[in-house]
Amino acid sequence: MQLSDHFSLEEMIASEYATRNHINNTPPPDVEDKLKITCANLEKVRAVLLRPLIISSGYRSPELNRAIGGAKDSAHVLGYAADFICPRFGTPKEIAEKLIKPENSLKFDKIIMEGTWVHISFDPRLRGQVMTAQFSSGAPTMYSLGIS
Repeated sequence: MQLSDHFSLEEMIASEYATRNHINNTPPPDVEDKLKITCANLEKVRAVLLRPLIISSGYRSPELNRAIGGAKDSAHVLGYAADFICPRFGTPKEIAEKLIKPENSLKFDKIIMEGTWVHISFDPRLRGQVMTAQFSSGAPTMYSLGIS
């Protein structure tokens, strides 16, 4: 099922972890509606980058989110978030820096530069938060404001 011109339900719910561990990652109808909003906004991201996006994580069922250690209030569970790369554009840092430029007029709730991918969410609050994740072996992920 197509959610927008370039994004399908199948790619927004794909999870190797869920498949391997027999976790149902099918969204309820209200989340499907939110995924359509997310995909409409991902179309805008694609238009800014002028390249296709590769989605590594979209919707996560509550069970999947718990199993992978996702944040309890994750926008992925609501259908408002996607993690992606765009290697034909550049690094995750270059992508995040491009997306936050004011001239792009991109409305988002959060962009997080997560090292090897970019997290973007479109929660209706559209707070425009920009962060960078710092990972440390054995420690919880820390977040700082801005792109670093």
